[in-house]
Amino acid sequence: MQKIVFFDIDGTLLDHEKTLPASTKAAIKQLQENGVYVAIATGRAPFMFESLREELDIESFVSFNGQYVVFENEVIYKNPLSFNELERLHEMARENEETSLVFMNEKTMKASVIHSDRIEEALGTLKFPHPERQDDFYHDKEIYQTLYFCTAEEEEALITGKFDKFKFIRWHDLSIDVLPFGGSKAEGIKQFVKKAGFDMENVYAFGDGLNDIEMLETVGHGVAMGNAVDEVKKHADFVTKDVSEEGILYGLRQVGLI
Repeated sequence: MQKIVFFDIDGTLLDHEKTLPASTKAAIKQLQENGVYVAIATGRAPFMFESLREELDIESFVSFNGQYVVFENEVIYKNPLSFNELERLHEMARENEETSLVFMNEKTMKASVIHSDRIEEALGTLKFPHPERQDDFYHDKEIYQTLYFCTAEEEEALITGKFDKFKFIRWHDLSIDVLPFGGSKAEGIKQFVKKAGFDMENVYAFGDGLNDIEMLETVGHGVAMGNAVDEVKKHADFVTKDVSEEGILYGLRQVGLI
């Protein structure tokens, strides 16, 4: 049976400077030459990693933390956010001057405000500019993920326990991912594997963030990066080196794929 590897992007494929290490690019090419299928599993939107897919010759991915899945350039699974719940979350953000939203579909993203220092700072860590404002962007489009810009204290006070249809995962001190309840990279991979005909025992995954925990637990072989937070490492079958210390190359060698 053919093996497949899913790679997270930030802190996994891309290093701390958001660049692709030469050793990682070479390792991916070697994987493909060895007949191992390569895919991406990320919290990013598809438009945010087009150039990376082109550089690595990857046509299949799980994006938006599992809500939008593509197999060989064909969309095979979509799980958008509830419109009514987005309306409630939007109203909550309006009522608090410090909080704001960014709505995302597969093609672009729009902000609920003209400008927010929090949006600028958090998205800046991903090398993306502050989006244009269009606070009704979600009215006539499917939204697969929303970013809610708030501190941990604001999250606890404003939204914890108040949205049964949403799931919240913090990815930055000032921002959390808003996902459909039950949505995850793991669920996206399950949909992918079912469609593509892989056996879960032959599925490998590399990740470093809290949104990777379910993925690492679900696949046959979960690998945490050396730079992963401790909570993530607890759920991995193997911990490789830091992304900046040829962690992908080392990890693939350790699990016997190259």
